[in-house]
Amino acid sequence: MSLIPATVNDGPIIAEVEMGADSSSTTVRATVVQASTIFYDTPATLHKAERLLAEAASYGAQLVVFPEAFIGGYPRGSDFGVSIGNRTAKGKEEFRKYHASAIDVPGPEVDRLAAMAGKYKVYVVMGVIERDGYTLYCTVLFFDAQGRYLGKHRKVMPTALERIIWGFGDGSTIPVFATPLGKIGAAICWENKMPLLRMAMYAKGVEIYCAPTADSREVWQASMTHIALEGGCFVLSANQFCRRKDYPPPPEYVFSGTEDDLNPESVVCAGGSAIISPSGVILAGPNYEGEALISADLDLGDITRAKFDFDVVGHYSRPEILSLTVRDHPISPVTFTSESEKAEKSEVSHR
Repeated sequence: MSLIPATVNDGPIIAEVEMGADSSSTTVRATVVQASTIFYDTPATLHKAERLLAEAASYGAQLVVFPEAFIGGYPRGSDFGVSIGNRTAKGKEEFRKYHASAIDVPGPEVDRLAAMAGKYKVYVVMGVIERDGYTLYCTVLFFDAQGRYLGKHRKVMPTALERIIWGFGDGSTIPVFATPLGKIGAAICWENKMPLLRMAMYAKGVEIYCAPTADSREVWQASMTHIALEGGCFVLSANQFCRRKDYPPPPEYVFSGTEDDLNPESVVCAGGSAIISPSGVILAGPNYEGEALISADLDLGDITRAKFDFDVVGHYSRPEILSLTVRDHPISPVTFTSESEKAEKSEVSHR
């Protein structure tokens, strides 16, 4: 594995960690991005995303996976002024600013991301904070190499204090997209630990399992390796690498409980991005050193070889004993009968 150093001016803005190719196999060149959001500055973050995509494409990437909440930001260390039974005025203002940094889906930022994917001819899996009215969702967006927006996955279970700022996705946004590169899907951070969610993705035939995350602990690698082995799929885990200086300074932004122990160079998220094969072999990473493009060539034949050993929704399943039902229709808190009647009439008229 080699490290290609970044240059200062017009060259690469970060380093690429590279794994050599086997020219005798059918391969997909995949890259996971390990880089920080420019917090509270979505236009600047979009510009940074394009620079990273351009660099990844120059290394031959066909698929590029970005971290959780790359667009909009992961509010690490913030408590938004919340305690049981109380919300502070400062915390509410912090949420207003965070809400302003989120993006609408669809919306102009989605259009720009789609144009980037088409410009550099790469498939893109992008972690964003989605704004739907006044509720935010931690979301992954999918784009193809022709510059088309394919769809989204909303995180179904925010973790711990994330639940005070993000809504919950429903079963309608657990997609797996069939592409020329393979079947691509995603689960975000700790929802990867939910066995039934993983089973739903396996049942849809996921082959390239993307896992944008905010978890930089070494134990995270055990989960990623297990998923690769369990699902017989490639796992691409992308995390941010952030220092304290990547967030606004205090008092505008405060790392609750730890601010006094931090300086601008303190690492607040150490990355750990990695690419793992269906047999559990680490193809690239984990990287804990800094911002990087972490790349590997995925031999798609490894999927079949792994499934020969263990196919969790095929020859290694026992549906007469254990089965799963997924409610995959959209859930709305309000339904208007007039809209339902219009839909029924339209369906009848098209028969």
